[in-house]
Amino acid sequence: MHPLYFLLYFIMPVKTVFLVITGRVQGVGFRYFVRHKAKELKIFGWVRNTSEGWVEIEAEGDSRQVDVFIDWMKIGPPAAIVKNVSFSEITPLRNFTHFYIL
Repeated sequence: MHPLYFLLYFIMPVKTVFLVITGRVQGVGFRYFVRHKAKELKIFGWVRNTSEGWVEIEAEGDSRQVDVFIDWMKIGPPAAIVKNVSFSEITPLRNFTHFYIL
């Protein structure tokens, strides 16, 4: 088992969430903003644009850090206009090891 998994699963409460962000969130650097915040907060998972013009995210990490991450998604990068952030917790954990832009 990777040492980070030990830390995540046996010491810190971990959660995984799926988020959908709507508004002016494509073509404004949103995915790069998401990856930057994820790395800063030690969050793993992925982000992608959708054909509907939304951004979708799966994020996993320390429960408190995931909550902070969600708060940042409500703000977004300077050029974005975030209208709505919906999210739900996912179980079981996904065991991500990096954060990817898809």
